Amino acid sequence: MKEFNIKGTGVAMVTPFDKQGNVDLTSFGKLINHCIEGGCDYLVCLGTTSEYPTLSQKEMFAVKEFTIECVENRVPIVLGMGGNDTRELINKITKYDYTNIAAILSVAPFYNKPNQKGLYTHFSQVANSSPVPVIIYNVPGRTGSNLNAETTLQLAEECNNIIGIKEASGNMNQCMEILRCKPKGFNVISGEDALTVPLMSVGAKGVISVTANAFPKQVSDMVNYCLKDNFKKAIPIHNALLPFTNAIFEEGNPVGIKSALKTLGITNNVVRLPLTEASKSLSNKIQSIINDIK
Repeated sequence: MKEFNIKGTGVAMVTPFDKQGNVDLTSFGKLINHCIEGGCDYLVCLGTTSEYPTLSQKEMFAVKEFTIECVENRVPIVLGMGGNDTRELINKITKYDYTNIAAILSVAPFYNKPNQKGLYTHFSQVANSSPVPVIIYNVPGRTGSNLNAETTLQLAEECNNIIGIKEASGNMNQCMEILRCKPKGFNVISGEDALTVPLMSVGAKGVISVTANAFPKQVSDMVNYCLKDNFKKAIPIHNALLPFTNAIFEEGNPVGIKSALKTLGITNNVVRLPLTEASKSLSNKIQSIINDIK
């Protein structure tokens, strides 16, 4: 089994589209280089921020292959691999080529609202079928069901291939219980930018960040300070980024971050329906905040 260290800053990459709504690989290349040059530790391709439910199989393959080609082994690549049909997801996992893929990030099943037994069985089967390490992703605000601490810890203890969790429940008590009881080698990663520093202060090892699409250096510096227990330097960066982080989620993700990336001259501000681009008021707000950060 290929080892992968999920400590540090991962970027939940957007998928840029051109003005006609087609996948824009030129802009994607700019974004990839921007994130790597900003010091991020790994990239997450085709996660939930990528709008993957609106991408065709052909487009997803093109995005994956382009990411590998553009990254050129400079940082590890984590591939988003989730779904709400366990059998179909496992079929997909077993047929994929994982050359140059360090791990998969698998979001909890959405819409079905499974109970804890269903969540445990789903993720254990995903882990058993994956030839690379698995990071499980708990985001009840999007999926409709919460992977609780007890189930997370059971998966961590019993599935050697599950190396960590991206925790985006926003429930600090739940996160702290996982951190308190987790086995060695299992890491908790913040799934919410605004909670990265608080979670790292109690033992989390990094973040998979939306904010880092726009500000990779600032997020990476903040996380690295936390990893060195230098919260005196991390907290001012957290405070400087907080208005931006809050703003980009006001009208949904990746609506806000794509507006920011347009302001920064990296990608177009184009999303696919049912999402719509950021309102003028939000775009102006984000632009003003970016000017303050710069």
